[in-house]
Amino acid sequence: MKTFFVFSGQGAQAPGMGKDLYESSARAKAIFDEADAVLGYKLSDICFNGPAETLTETKYCQVAIYTMSCAALEAFREKYDVEAVCCAGLSLGEYGALYAAGAFSFADGLKLLNKRAELMDVCCKNTSGGMASVLGGDAEVIKETAGECDIDVANFNSPGQIVVSGEKDKVNACVDALKAKGLRKVIVLNVAGAFHSRLMKEAGDGLAKVLAETEIKMPQIPVYHNFTAAPAADIESLKANLAAQVAGSVQWEGCVRAMVDAGADTMIEFGPGNVLTGLLRRTLPDVAYFNINSIESLEKFNS
Repeated sequence: MKTFFVFSGQGAQAPGMGKDLYESSARAKAIFDEADAVLGYKLSDICFNGPAETLTETKYCQVAIYTMSCAALEAFREKYDVEAVCCAGLSLGEYGALYAAGAFSFADGLKLLNKRAELMDVCCKNTSGGMASVLGGDAEVIKETAGECDIDVANFNSPGQIVVSGEKDKVNACVDALKAKGLRKVIVLNVAGAFHSRLMKEAGDGLAKVLAETEIKMPQIPVYHNFTAAPAADIESLKANLAAQVAGSVQWEGCVRAMVDAGADTMIEFGPGNVLTGLLRRTLPDVAYFNINSIESLEKFNS
């Protein structure tokens, strides 16, 4: 296998995530314990016991998914000698990918992501943002309609799944306009804000300042960035991609296609849920995949 590791994004969280890994894997337990120590509160308790409302809040959700995903990765590494040829992560998952590729320590990635979450949380509270998922339909029609409604395309997730984002009233107007054009599967999402839209610009600008003062190493294997669907050539570009991603479109379909075009043939998704392997099946259905999100999934790997 030529595996590529991918890491879950916001929305995959669920109370109970990672608890069995914590209880069964020494390396997974060490990740959760380190997260509690770095953050100064029991993130592990929020992951394991919720409530769901707390776990869904941006300031907790991002660090929780990163921690659970890294714990799943370490439990996997504890059991199997399988290395990736490249990595990527959906939105906040990009930080898990950079950790896996050796760009920073778990703790340094956690601190950086915690700051990102705080900045985005402020934007959520200072704006009235919304998002909608468009299933099926022509991508050009969706982009054109979003532009007409003065909102942004947040995610190009897979063929037939695009997400739009912006001011809530304008998102609702875009939903109506798309339906008027014959697109029936348009779903308003239950989110805290307009992620990956211009309403997050202040958060992206703030993160750029944080990144300028943060030491990051070049990844040991290619990490495909959401903003460009390609690896960064240098640290300056890598940091610019992380900052731009906050208010920019996520080119997830492009990332997956580029990694497979580069020779990767098996996806392993780390983190809660199975969203990314679901998107893979819609994009490149012949590519093999695994989910690592529990002790059961660890035992099933390669069985």
